[in-house]
Amino acid sequence: MGARIIARRLEGYGINLGERAVRYHLKLMDERGLTHLLGSRSGRMLTEQGIKEVKNAFVIDKVGFAISRIASLAYRTNFDLKNHTGLVPVNISYFPNEQFSKAVQIMEPAFKNRLCVSHLVAVAREGEKLGELLIPEGKVGLATVCSIVVNGTLLKAGVPIDSKFGGLLQIRNGQALRFVELIYYTGSSLDPSEVFIKAGMTSVTEAANKGEGTILANFREMPAMCRPIVEKVMTELEKAGLGSLLIMGNTSEPVCQISVELNRFGIVLIGGLNPVAVAEEVGINVENHAMSTVLEYQKLIKFEELCNEITYVPEH
Repeated sequence: MGARIIARRLEGYGINLGERAVRYHLKLMDERGLTHLLGSRSGRMLTEQGIKEVKNAFVIDKVGFAISRIASLAYRTNFDLKNHTGLVPVNISYFPNEQFSKAVQIMEPAFKNRLCVSHLVAVAREGEKLGELLIPEGKVGLATVCSIVVNGTLLKAGVPIDSKFGGLLQIRNGQALRFVELIYYTGSSLDPSEVFIKAGMTSVTEAANKGEGTILANFREMPAMCRPIVEKVMTELEKAGLGSLLIMGNTSEPVCQISVELNRFGIVLIGGLNPVAVAEEVGINVENHAMSTVLEYQKLIKFEELCNEITYVPEH
């Protein structure tokens, strides 16, 4: 991209820097190894060092980024409870081509035991798109429904919802016991689920197979007077195969040892990346983009259909 296009794009953000000023800054970026000039007419590209700088710079501005993404995706969600049409929020995970068949087989118990938001998924190969995300070379993209579908649907129903945190929920004898770790959305620049998965802190496999382990879950709070609407919406989401509700607490009473404000009630939602966490637990390297985009509900397929399409070849 060249200075002229960059200057015009900046104007769209309310920044009137001017083409000459942009060219000056680009020259400085070239000297620091952040950009590379392809030619006088071709413009510049970010270098590998430049991409790292974009990811690492201004981290203080990213605090609370997770809660902003939740609000944005909730607003974009327009799923119709009656007609089962519209956009639903999804997480996108990139799997190595050669390991995707194995990953599908390994993730099956998590879907079968409903340790997921939905049994509906979407798949795309390299060069194809899932929402706005382009699948990289050598990868297979898997879209799993995100628990923000609850936020978006309740928002459209007029229910104010406070997304508190994402955490690790301990499962004992197949029942939710307590949160053992948590990260508040308002104080994080990363999605908590991505952090817990990469840190190797989940044991979703054990929870699925033995009813004992730690899974990804989220905590929300709502006004007590909204309970009838929330119950109705949750029932309709369940009918659409989007049932992420694990627990709905009582007014002003703790849920899974988490205190709730006066005249409010808490709910615990299952994390959408639990099946992907199973793949990570067995050593498959997965790149996750939680809360990343929205997809048409009707473009999703049942995970069972995906299993039938894929033939797993054991490694030698």
